[in-house]
Amino acid sequence: MASKSRMIHPKTMEEIQRDLEKYRSLAITLGATDAKVITTDQVIIDERVRMKCLNPVCGSYGSNIHCPPHMGSLDQMRNLVNKYRYAVFIMMRVPSKDLVGPEAKEKRTGEISSRKMDEIVSKIESAAFYDGNHLATGFAGGCKGLWCPDEDCSALQIGGTCRHPLRARAGMDAVGMDAYTMASQAGWEIYPAGEGAKPEDLPHGTRLGIVLIL
Repeated sequence: MASKSRMIHPKTMEEIQRDLEKYRSLAITLGATDAKVITTDQVIIDERVRMKCLNPVCGSYGSNIHCPPHMGSLDQMRNLVNKYRYAVFIMMRVPSKDLVGPEAKEKRTGEISSRKMDEIVSKIESAAFYDGNHLATGFAGGCKGLWCPDEDCSALQIGGTCRHPLRARAGMDAVGMDAYTMASQAGWEIYPAGEGAKPEDLPHGTRLGIVLIL
């Protein structure tokens, strides 16, 4: 992707809207099923999402730099989101058999769509950066299971750094975003897909990501 930089300057509303539409369209070009420009007051941060990391405890909890408790407090995240006005919310439909059931677990087929969403979020964040929206930041599906599933997180080691600094990013749930409710309010069909779900019970699976733009 071209990375010709634009000069950073105060943008008119017309320029802002043009950029946001560019990133929304780019998400679909890159493989998203749909994407919407939202205002950040539509980003829901809820303590109950963080509790789901702990009860029952998620296998990734505490294991990497992009999962709780290393992601900071939800009040810090609320303050962060409030610094932005707009975001691009991204959705990708995935065949149920790729996400749930014994075969999906054994073959880790869910990683393919999760990596794809990470790629979409990363490329939109990069495009925004080079367009002069230099504070754009994205959240997708988490990093441990995608990039270092069989290794300890090097970023948590003394003097260590992330092995995949331009790829790894926190999931929406890791920072307390209620992605399911946000997706429902965006008009997207979304179904719970947990350990006990069967492929035949789900019309489809869903991957979600978001990029806070400016």
